Amino acid sequence: FKTTRVINALSLENTHAGVLDFKISHRFGFLSGGPYELFGLDQAYMRIGFDYGITPWLMVGVGRSNYEKTFDGLLKAKILRQSKGKRNMPISLQYATTIALKSQKFADPDRDNYFSSRLAYTHQLIIGRKFSDAVSFQIMPTLVHRNLTQSPDDKNDVLAIGAAGRVKLTKRIAINGEYYYVLPNQVLGMGTDYHNSLSLGFDIETGGHVFQLHFTNSTSMVDKGVITETVGDWLNGDIHFGFKIGRASCRE
Repeated sequence: FKTTRVINALSLENTHAGVLDFKISHRFGFLSGGPYELFGLDQAYMRIGFDYGITPWLMVGVGRSNYEKTFDGLLKAKILRQSKGKRNMPISLQYATTIALKSQKFADPDRDNYFSSRLAYTHQLIIGRKFSDAVSFQIMPTLVHRNLTQSPDDKNDVLAIGAAGRVKLTKRIAINGEYYYVLPNQVLGMGTDYHNSLSLGFDIETGGHVFQLHFTNSTSMVDKGVITETVGDWLNGDIHFGFKIGRASCRE
């Protein structure tokens, strides 16, 4: 994969040691908003993030989204790396953990509200393989823990499994896709509004920048929101069009 994220999902790639990767993500409202909402252009959701490589196997990241005014942090570590030769390893394996802090004001300020209710955590294994110069694939067993759920019927711990792939079309253009399947009877408070996250995108490399165009039914750009709070239905046109720009700079 070209960057540390496929679209919403984390990829097998790490930022190189001593390199700071700056990302701006932007997506518009649902295309189903029609002409009145200019097919989503009247709304805007944004995230600004920084990823930094501490060592060749360890990276950290921080970000801020205007959706629910969410701050997020990331720690990602390589465990295995695909290789041939003296050490033959058919797959790559990473562990990633993220934390999300929802800073939006509580809906009912008169009740007892706790800081811990703002927090959610994600733990994920990323298992993948590069099959050729053009094709890569990964799966992502995931656990999301939410201190506060949408309703008493919801599970605090949500189990999901994701899959993502990349196909290189030319030297500088690739197509990406990802999907998260949430196990049944976990996100009950959202009822029939909940849908599994599905995203498709194109990566375009232009010198030191990686520019991505994508379509997704997820409004949130942080892991807990993508996995447990997606309400868009692709069949109804509830699709966000968005883009992402990444720029990496090396330490002198």
